[in-house]
Amino acid sequence: MATYLGTHGSRIQNYTTDPDNPNTGEVWYNDTANTLKFQYQNVTSAGSWATGGNLNTARFGLGNAGTYTSALAWGGNAPPPKSALTEKYDGTSWTEVNDLNTARRYTGGAGVSNTSALAYAGEAGPGISALTESWNGTNWTAVNAINTARRFVALGNGTNTAALCIGGDQDPPRVALTEQWNGTNWTETGDLNTARSQLASAGITTATIAFGGVVNPPISANAEQFNGTNWTEVGDLNTARQQLAGAALGTSTSTLAFGGQTGPATTGKTELWNGTSWSEQNDLATAREYLAGAGTATNALAFGGSGPPDLTATEEWTGAGQPVGAWTTENSMNTARKSLAGAGTSNTAALAYGGSGPPTYDLTESYNGTNWTEVNDLNAAKTSMGCAGSYTAAISFGSGGASTDTELWNGTNWTETTNMNTGRGSMGPAMAGTTTAALGAGGANGGVKNLTEQWNGSNWTEVNDINTTRYSIAGAGTVTSALIAGGYTPGGQTADTESWNGTNWTEVNNLNQTRYNFKGSGVSNTSALVFGGQPGTGPGTAKTELWTGSSWSEQNDRNTAVVGPASSGTVTSALGFGGEGPPALAVTESWSVPSTTVKTISTD
Repeated sequence: MATYLGTHGSRIQNYTTDPDNPNTGEVWYNDTANTLKFQYQNVTSAGSWATGGNLNTARFGLGNAGTYTSALAWGGNAPPPKSALTEKYDGTSWTEVNDLNTARRYTGGAGVSNTSALAYAGEAGPGISALTESWNGTNWTAVNAINTARRFVALGNGTNTAALCIGGDQDPPRVALTEQWNGTNWTETGDLNTARSQLASAGITTATIAFGGVVNPPISANAEQFNGTNWTEVGDLNTARQQLAGAALGTSTSTLAFGGQTGPATTGKTELWNGTSWSEQNDLATAREYLAGAGTATNALAFGGSGPPDLTATEEWTGAGQPVGAWTTENSMNTARKSLAGAGTSNTAALAYGGSGPPTYDLTESYNGTNWTEVNDLNAAKTSMGCAGSYTAAISFGSGGASTDTELWNGTNWTETTNMNTGRGSMGPAMAGTTTAALGAGGANGGVKNLTEQWNGSNWTEVNDINTTRYSIAGAGTVTSALIAGGYTPGGQTADTESWNGTNWTEVNNLNQTRYNFKGSGVSNTSALVFGGQPGTGPGTAKTELWTGSSWSEQNDRNTAVVGPASSGTVTSALGFGGEGPPALAVTESWSVPSTTVKTISTD
């Protein structure tokens, strides 16, 4: 068996404190803490799916082309059974455009945007088709047909001037045929090693990967790579499946496989190909087969398909391969409490104030990156209030029990100032706001509110309301660029997210996990971090999610599940403190995104 000495050429060293700059993979023993520790490289995110705009017409067996923000969908099984419908996606919604000349389903597809695409093969009328049509952004035009009529060819590959038609079947024989399109004609080229239909592919005519499908008759996990001349077998999918989709603009060394049918059931399984092997990622929210896909390994769309029933749902994929941070447990606060407020711009300097145990506290503590110190108290005990600022200049506003109280912290003392217009607690604060510019949204006051008020350093002014009435929201940002997420509505908890541009709130993509009574950090509506909260009737959660400006991606969990914590900082340097497990907690955790992280292996 290998040893640390044999592997690294050195013995495990003893230290009284952790070394300043340990190497990745280095292991050491901390004599003071009686812990064995090591330095490791942070993992990368698995990425995640978020809800996008729905197709206008539910259907399966449709064709696809394009990108995350510019996609095209055509044909499929929709009333009547074979459809000519074409829709284009602009990053937000689908719009019906001019139809195919010939209604059909189970086609192949290629194209780099919603203005340039190729549809070929499939089922048309009573039989199998060789028809090819080219899309110019406005109309479909019939062009030269493929040489061999077939259906269930690989979904997604190439452009409208350079594409591959791969595999398929001729009702019933499955084929290994590959044909190459040069913008004018189809030419037969090297065959697949394994004949199959209902497969997916990604890439260009000289470098593509085909995966999954059904072989006579087992469902396949097989993947093959094309070099422009020949196919070579490469690493199999982790989950064998047919009727799946891929990121059409992926490459032979980086693409996604998602959805499909495993035999017993439809699946939402998503896998990432890195040129050598497939790794499992976060699943589609809706399992489906006969779906379509567009985009790349880092930004993709999944749309249509059958669950059953036939679907209009579109899902957007982002975040694969991005570096993620990790939570580290730090020294605890002096007083355990929940529903407290926090302010700060990093994970090394923060202010904690108010909260409840019970009882309700007026206590304030200041964090210097190592320890918490009690400082001067609030003028009144408060809980579930809004908050913003830094550890030397903070604001507290509202409170549970419908208070309008507003107080300002100058680094030494709290001073009462002009009250809010409407008393409430459990708002969504702009965590990166200041003592002269803060935002409070939603909240509770004998009922749930949708009110938003803006602080200018002297007075509160009512501005445009949030779209979804709610309380116990997570918030981040400034008075001109803010984000709120989750919370509790009159109808129950929500995953809804809204973006503020300084004037209006706009609904954007939802959280992956519905929850309330949690916290966020961040400096704008394009970059935010949320963690903890109550996801249902069970225990609290440690889930952490990152907002990238368009969707939420799951990150490394906190070490401690927590409800009603406070926070400070940004998406790369944040602090979470307090909350309840239950009971009320004093625990403090630091979030950071360095290249490496120190982890404890064991404790004496």
